[in-house]
Amino acid sequence: MTLQEQTQLGKTLWKIADDLRGAMNADDFRDYMLSFLFLRYLSDNYEAAAKKELGPEYPVLDKEDKRSPLAVWYKANEADTPEFEKLMRRKVHYVIEPQHLWSSIAEMARTQHEELLHTLQQGFKYIENESFDSTFQGLFSEINLDSEKLGKNYTERNKRLCTIIQKIAEGIAEFSTGTDILGDAYEYLIGQFAANSGKKAGEFYTPQPISTILSEIVALDSQEPASGPKKKLDKVLDFACGSGSLLLNVRKQIKEAGGSIGKIFGQEKNITTYNLARMNMLLHGVKDSEFEIHHGDTLLNDWDILNEMNPAKKMQFDAIVANPPFSYRWEPNEAMGEDFRFKSHGLAPKSAADFAFLLHGLHFLGSEGVMAIILPHGVLFRGGAEERIRTKLLKDGHIDTVIGLPANLFYSTGIPVCILVLKKCKKFDDVLFINAAEHYEKGKRQNALNDDHIKNIVATYQHRKEQDRYSRQVSMEEIEGNGYNLNISRYVSTAVSEKKIDLKEVNKQLIDINKRIDDARAKHNAFLKELGLPPI
Repeated sequence: MTLQEQTQLGKTLWKIADDLRGAMNADDFRDYMLSFLFLRYLSDNYEAAAKKELGPEYPVLDKEDKRSPLAVWYKANEADTPEFEKLMRRKVHYVIEPQHLWSSIAEMARTQHEELLHTLQQGFKYIENESFDSTFQGLFSEINLDSEKLGKNYTERNKRLCTIIQKIAEGIAEFSTGTDILGDAYEYLIGQFAANSGKKAGEFYTPQPISTILSEIVALDSQEPASGPKKKLDKVLDFACGSGSLLLNVRKQIKEAGGSIGKIFGQEKNITTYNLARMNMLLHGVKDSEFEIHHGDTLLNDWDILNEMNPAKKMQFDAIVANPPFSYRWEPNEAMGEDFRFKSHGLAPKSAADFAFLLHGLHFLGSEGVMAIILPHGVLFRGGAEERIRTKLLKDGHIDTVIGLPANLFYSTGIPVCILVLKKCKKFDDVLFINAAEHYEKGKRQNALNDDHIKNIVATYQHRKEQDRYSRQVSMEEIEGNGYNLNISRYVSTAVSEKKIDLKEVNKQLIDINKRIDDARAKHNAFLKELGLPPI
């Protein structure tokens, strides 16, 4: 399937969503739409694996026969089904019974079956509770099929679900689908729902252009970015992973460069978004053994694998990306001052946890790793506790690059943001400043970065290029002279310098102009005299 067809599939599904959600807000409808798309993926994957395992035993049905081939096999082989399901748990780590497969659900929707809602509920519960792997536990926990938003009573809700599922089935049927294709359609829909969710979108979505910048930066070699991407990233972390698109983007960059990636780790506090992230990973063909997403609070550090007191045993990541909530209010207590993540730098203020998130990531960054984090501009110049943290980070040589982005790039806020690139051991003594604030395409609702803007930012970082009114390497002496203030415009101004005026030259030009005026007047008066008219 071409890129154009993939985009068209996304647009087709979005039109279905937009047409069918009615008065329901985008946030609520998103969870139904994406869950059904995910069930389609799980079913296709499961049926393909079953066909491979059963071989010639797998039934071949006529086109007119709307039954699921697995349903036919189950009926004919009741005694063998427990052993078959045991095998499938080992192979694909989950089981879907024939009546819960997408093809069966879609057929129930087409015939307006009155038990569709109950069947869906049973199917979701079975996948969550009877699967071999914990990846599937609670996966559909936030999908409330009994919600009055779907209808006032069971009959109305069932009818609405029949319509939604039938339209999705018809929309997908026009396209050949596979893991990456459904994954890309899923990503497209997440972006569209984010655009229609307003401020809530910031909780789960990083616009793709910004995601690409972060991903390309951390994929490059930390000490020699100019040498290109690393051959392997063993462990990658996003501690505020939302729907997981940033992590998937890092994976994509490494794989497209011919490299490999070990395991992806993500953490997300919002349960609905946590479920979206797990679905997103599987939809993009990431095996459940290749990722681990934790539902928990990053600031409290309640993930067991990260809460290791022994420095020799702590997890270390080759790449860390993050888009944490901007200026998030938190409640640090006295005990947190002794937390191994914050102890040597101090606590971020209650009014803004920005540096708390940054220090969390920095603590788990490997010695050869790179972290790229999106933060509000305030972290660059605010005083008090934040100034003390910023100063220590600079003195310890952890801040490598500061990138200023244009305003109004996010769905959730119009404020301009920056990207900080941090390293445990950096090669250069200076700090690279990139001021990309005025390089964007203006849109009706949001501004956007095009491919050239992205390439310019990444290439400037990669080759540490200096460009007038865009980028500059700034010495630590100059930064120290500015009180460790990192306000980008102090170092890279986008203002066009005023042209110097040569007063002697201007005076000469004025004398010249006056002479030409006098000559023209004399000539004009000569003509008037010939005509017998008075001079002017």
